[in-house]
Amino acid sequence: MKPHKQIKDWGLGLTTPLIIAGPCSAETPEQIEQICKEMKEENIVPQLFRAGIWKPRTRPGSFEGVGEEGLRWLEIVRHHLNIPVTVEVGNAAHVELALKHKVDVLWIGARTTVNPFAVQEIAEALRGVDVPVMIKNPMNPDLELWMGALERMYAVGIDKLAAIHRGFSDAYDKRYRNKPNWSMPIHLKREWTGMEVINDPSHIVGRRDGLLEVAQSAMNFGLDGLMIETHHDPDKAWSDAKQQVTPARLKEMIDSIDFKQPLENMKPDERLQDLRRAVDHLDDQLLDILQERFAVIDQIGAHKREHHLTVFQSDRWKEVMDSRTQKGIKKHLSEKFMKELLYCIHEESVKRQEKQLREAEAVKK
Repeated sequence: MKPHKQIKDWGLGLTTPLIIAGPCSAETPEQIEQICKEMKEENIVPQLFRAGIWKPRTRPGSFEGVGEEGLRWLEIVRHHLNIPVTVEVGNAAHVELALKHKVDVLWIGARTTVNPFAVQEIAEALRGVDVPVMIKNPMNPDLELWMGALERMYAVGIDKLAAIHRGFSDAYDKRYRNKPNWSMPIHLKREWTGMEVINDPSHIVGRRDGLLEVAQSAMNFGLDGLMIETHHDPDKAWSDAKQQVTPARLKEMIDSIDFKQPLENMKPDERLQDLRRAVDHLDDQLLDILQERFAVIDQIGAHKREHHLTVFQSDRWKEVMDSRTQKGIKKHLSEKFMKELLYCIHEESVKRQEKQLREAEAVKK
């Protein structure tokens, strides 16, 4: 992946972990001023102030943002806190207005990220513009869509990029508004070297309780900052009232979080090096065992061909899944992990046997 400018190089005086805070929606100039006032009083001035100007809503009739007028109110933030501001944009018209009012950082929301046409429209509106862009993950856990949105920005010359992890829709998980699925931001950081990911616990949890736990988890997983919705009177907020916190509570949270030092920025001590070497050795053993297992699978495939047996045999598959899963549970491995592991191994086994079958049929012809 091509190099991009990290947050510290955006020219805004930002550092990581980056703390972004502000209301879900800009409502009135008085609201913005009161939030700024309380942030100063609580000594919890974020590095970047967020405010929703246009609010994409599932159904019409609900509050959809104050529009361009709210962009003018962001001068209040600059005056009182002297920090840069960021807003969400969903189309080219939003981009034009945000740039007109000198918004420092733009972000693309989850509902927009899912639509490559909309992302490309925004990218074209930003062609040749020097402004940082942050992109939230799409509603569903689709790494390609998330990567694709970042790549579309990069392709038009936007090299000041970051991602925002706000969780993923899951109709069956009632604990979260949007399930965190921590593997997704980690995969993104692996796929795009140096890509920084800001965690949005407000949209993951969807309520005030649980925000601190998710924020700490984000730091534990090595993410690069937090975006926390903050309002001077959350219960009366015009949107997402349940998940916003007061500036006082924001300070309590930030003071409570153990901000981990990324290992990339420090030399691991000898104990950690020893443990890593032990893991490397065990991984080598695992790979050797898998190689041996698949060698046996190849022999099984040859036997099935010789005796005209089907590649997939449901009774055997069920027996393997059930017995191995139970053995794993007894060894303190989770049922979910065991099933996912066994599915992966089984899929590879079937592919190998199918390939052998095709090759054998090709030789006969």
